[in-house]
Amino acid sequence: MPPYILLALLLGAIYGAFFHMWQGKTGRDLALYLTTGMVGFIVGQVVGGVVGLNLFPIGSLHVFEATLASWGMLLIIRWLKI
Repeated sequence: MPPYILLALLLGAIYGAFFHMWQGKTGRDLALYLTTGMVGFIVGQVVGGVVGLNLFPIGSLHVFEATLASWGMLLIIRWLKI
């Protein structure tokens, strides 16, 4: 497994954990936010690669784009109150 995939999952999980500390209440919320953070980060990575933006890359990891997508998905999930 390439190192950038592990870093992507780690950063997505960290964003989900931080979001849970800010907005979460239950263990279900923690699982939801961790999953959403990781999925959002991976979606942002793919979109950043397709669009071709290279703002703050770490190797082949599109950190800026993936961070925006991860936090955007976390906010959408919170807004939908799933």
